[in-house]
Amino acid sequence: MPNSSSGARRVTWSSKADPDGRVRERWRRADCRTDWAHCGREWDAVAVELQRGLDALDALGLGLRQGYPVLADYLSNRLYVMVDPGTGHVCRDVPGVRVLSTGSQVLVPVSGAGTIAAHWVSPPRAARLVDSGKLAGALLRLVDVGAVAS
Repeated sequence: MPNSSSGARRVTWSSKADPDGRVRERWRRADCRTDWAHCGREWDAVAVELQRGLDALDALGLGLRQGYPVLADYLSNRLYVMVDPGTGHVCRDVPGVRVLSTGSQVLVPVSGAGTIAAHWVSPPRAARLVDSGKLAGALLRLVDVGAVAS
């Protein structure tokens, strides 16, 4: 969908479901390092199936380049959406969601382009996290739509 002010196409979260050749080449060439990050300190992580999570972020209308930390594990087809610490439990009852909080860890890129198992779809650039209540609502609406379509 064209952007009325610049004529440029709006990049959607869903467009990140499959890493393009450029990203894959960076993974092959880069000196990438990953490490375990503790959840529950700076953020909780909401883990969900990759495409469903991206669709939920599109439904929320969040800008892909706004610095919301969102991590993809393309090997396990999992998306990790970072929310305020202590608020991930809001998503706990959403079907297909796993919440990582205090006592859990998630693999994150710490140098280079990341890896196929830990790639920032949207690297953290600001003190901005996805609202867990809004994320839960968007994920639940997608479940409802899927149930109606079946």
